Amino acid sequence: MSKPEHIVVVGGGTAGWMAACLLNHAWGEGEQPTRVTLIESADIDTIGVGEGSTPYMREFFKRLGLAEKDWMPACSATYKCGISFPEWSTKPGFESYFHPFFSRMDLEPAADFFRNCNLRRRGQRVSAHPDDYFVAAELARQKKSPIPRQAFAYEHDYAYHFDAGRLATFLKNYARERNVHHVIDNVLEVITAEAGNISHLVTQNHGELAADLFFDCTGFASLLMGKTLDEPFISYSDVLFNDRAVAMPTPLDTSKPIPSETVSKAASAGWMWRIPLTTRYGNGYVYSSQYLSEDEAESELRNKLGAEAEGIEARHLKMRVGRVSQHWKGNCVAAGLSQGFIEPLEATAIGLIQFTIEQFIANFEKGEFTDAQRQGFNDSVNKAFDGTRDYVSLHYRLNSREDSQYWKDNREIAKTSASLTHLIEAWKQGEDFDAALAVEKSYQIYMRPSWYSIFSGMGCYPDFEESVPEYTLSAERARRLCHRTAKKFETHQASWLMAMGN
Repeated sequence: MSKPEHIVVVGGGTAGWMAACLLNHAWGEGEQPTRVTLIESADIDTIGVGEGSTPYMREFFKRLGLAEKDWMPACSATYKCGISFPEWSTKPGFESYFHPFFSRMDLEPAADFFRNCNLRRRGQRVSAHPDDYFVAAELARQKKSPIPRQAFAYEHDYAYHFDAGRLATFLKNYARERNVHHVIDNVLEVITAEAGNISHLVTQNHGELAADLFFDCTGFASLLMGKTLDEPFISYSDVLFNDRAVAMPTPLDTSKPIPSETVSKAASAGWMWRIPLTTRYGNGYVYSSQYLSEDEAESELRNKLGAEAEGIEARHLKMRVGRVSQHWKGNCVAAGLSQGFIEPLEATAIGLIQFTIEQFIANFEKGEFTDAQRQGFNDSVNKAFDGTRDYVSLHYRLNSREDSQYWKDNREIAKTSASLTHLIEAWKQGEDFDAALAVEKSYQIYMRPSWYSIFSGMGCYPDFEESVPEYTLSAERARRLCHRTAKKFETHQASWLMAMGN
């Protein structure tokens, strides 16, 4: 495999520095190491409010050889067992549910859960709420971290909360220590060659900057892929209405146990997040500008936070939801907001950045630099984006709120992918749902427990008369098992002491 001689990453922030770290790790050593340069402007702020991840992010740090003690303290990071969704549903008994990260220790209670889900959607009133059947949900209830106090038979899967600005700074320092060249300058012009590739950048203070490959990490500006190469953008606004956010930090009392969940609570025209870090809470409101103004959204968020928000400045953000048609075009690769964005409901942004970069490295190392190679890569990344869009949009499709036109309109979304339509119909019609998941496997990226959890957690079941008894034996057994298992795990504070070697 012929390594690129020089890669230029345009734009800092989390996406830019993740790209620089992974590219340098892959090709920055050995004979004829690849030079990696990151150029960013001192005049352009990064978005910097993404504060959650999926478990996939753990692989990023393992690949770089970083232990949790190496990066978590610097980024105010906490552990994340999953996401709770209060008030998305009004179905009795299903007003809230928890989307857990699945682990092998869940196999026994989850078997009861899957069976009960299938029985209930076919008309038998058995207990089938996901919160009863997964250890992660019990850990979140008890404000425990996913770290056991001693060696355990199975490792529990988990993710992280973190300060995005501090994470970018940490990765910047990590990359610079490993010979990634950091240039602070403004890009004045992007020059293309006859074949449509990017030839070089014209910078304000460093002259021309040429490379074999360019990574566009310029955020929503999409300076290279969008403005220069004119790559079409496919909007998701027809199925994901939210295009704005307002964010506001509030104090956290570290004398109390720190939660290990993201809270995504439904609001009048969107949802509000609450994310615990070691130093503060991150709070925000993701909403649709078709239904709510900036002032109205900020007022609603402040009313929700109450006295916590007094005197704290709010930050307003605009979101472009969708993706580019091609993420690798010529000698340019887009990563991060420049390639696309799916609203932050399931905290997928970091994972999509990581997936894009890792897939590019794997494809490039095949040794061919062909249109077919690029097409295979682009198809793979597009499936990841579209599959994530489907799962995120399902939250809105399944809502049962009647308090605003926003929620009613979300239930009536006309355009849904054939894959998601098949899964919705299979669930509602009592068909073999596992068979439907198998058919749609190549189009979706979420695992079986996630699909069962969202349909069941939102109460997507036939209505029952109050007189019909509910059979809860398996749920009670699962709750006891999860409760016993959770006793083996520590609080955040104790987990940090263990992780730091104290």
